[in-house]
Amino acid sequence: MPHGPHADALNHRTSSARLAEFREQRLGLFIHWGLYALAARHEWVKQREHLTDADYQPYFDHFDPDLFDPDAWAEAAAGAGMRYMVLTTKHHDGFCLWDSALTDYSVAGTPYGKDLVGPIVAAFRARGLGVGFYHSLLDWHHPDFPIDGLHPLHGRVEEPWRDIAKYRRYLHGQVEELLTRYGRIDTMWFDFSYSTRLRDGKPTPGGKGAADWRSAELMRLVRELQPGILVNNRLEIPGDFVTPEQFQPPAPPGEVWEACQTLNGSWGYDRDNLDYKPVDLLVRMLVDTVSKDGNLLLNVGPDGRGAFDPRALETLRGIGEWMRLHGRAVYGAGPSAFEAPQDCRYTQRGDRLYVHLLAWPYRHLHLPGLAGRVRYAQLLNDGSEIRRLVPDPARDSGHTKLGALPPGTLTLQLPVQRPDVAVPVIELFL
Repeated sequence: MPHGPHADALNHRTSSARLAEFREQRLGLFIHWGLYALAARHEWVKQREHLTDADYQPYFDHFDPDLFDPDAWAEAAAGAGMRYMVLTTKHHDGFCLWDSALTDYSVAGTPYGKDLVGPIVAAFRARGLGVGFYHSLLDWHHPDFPIDGLHPLHGRVEEPWRDIAKYRRYLHGQVEELLTRYGRIDTMWFDFSYSTRLRDGKPTPGGKGAADWRSAELMRLVRELQPGILVNNRLEIPGDFVTPEQFQPPAPPGEVWEACQTLNGSWGYDRDNLDYKPVDLLVRMLVDTVSKDGNLLLNVGPDGRGAFDPRALETLRGIGEWMRLHGRAVYGAGPSAFEAPQDCRYTQRGDRLYVHLLAWPYRHLHLPGLAGRVRYAQLLNDGSEIRRLVPDPARDSGHTKLGALPPGTLTLQLPVQRPDVAVPVIELFL
């Protein structure tokens, strides 16, 4: 067990009620937005293209999102069935979406000139959605953040001596600003520690982790300012939930977890990236996550004028259409003790077992272990009855052998035509 003055931060356990609320929500909106939206070619553009501060300055000088409408953002999220959001207050480039008293490198110094975080928080809260803050532990603009192996200037300039202790005070001070200005904040989503990260098969030069951030101190500060908050696992010390990124784990990676996924492989607005995931794939990812007791945090990167890309809006509407009909198989649902057959996922909420069909079978669906356990079955999208078949060895003969199924198998008789939804769901009343 941890000892010392900051052990309380490491030993802290968020209340079971707050964790239950998080699990009930299941689907959230990630928002990556900053100066990189003007470059429109990935949120790591400064690092990928080794841009200096001077190279990057035109994005600051021209940041003026005249179409910014936080109410429209919140409406799109609510329409998609999302129950919470996480906003990038500062990404790795160091640009702040609020008027920080600790730096001039914020929205206050741009042509737009006004706080962005407050209106976003207010808009999402007004629709009853939870609010979380993403905050980068890295800062490629701060003069005391060392030029390490992930820095845009790595290998391109002589390494000046930089005082990470000064940067650390800045980091902690900005977290304090964020957690004291905007009321209740549900989640603090830090990103990221890399003391053990490999680059080209070797440790990242100057990689940073808990000792650099003073993570235990930072965690204690967060807990003191927002006692009910959830904190993720990227401080390199235990948090409340783990965060697999851009992959679907084959098994639950932690007791409480949240998969974070993009629409097209880029977090920030990327104009020429057209590799958008189709709605049915995103719904399958959501179902897979919930069946393993996780949440899905799905990202949208607003453009340089502050609007959601039309393709992103279309995707959110498609998810919302599915969630409108199938939300009760997701909200408050979780894994089942029953083992789902091939090409299916189970979620369960009380005495309702939901069969998510990732592939539509011809006429019959065989569910092991459920014979005699189901009172009624229906398609969830329209409430139409699904008939249950009972094997009759006396009648099954020739090529019709339902009676040859393993004992305890429940067979459902399905329509030949697949329902016109992203993922069909059968609701079983146990």
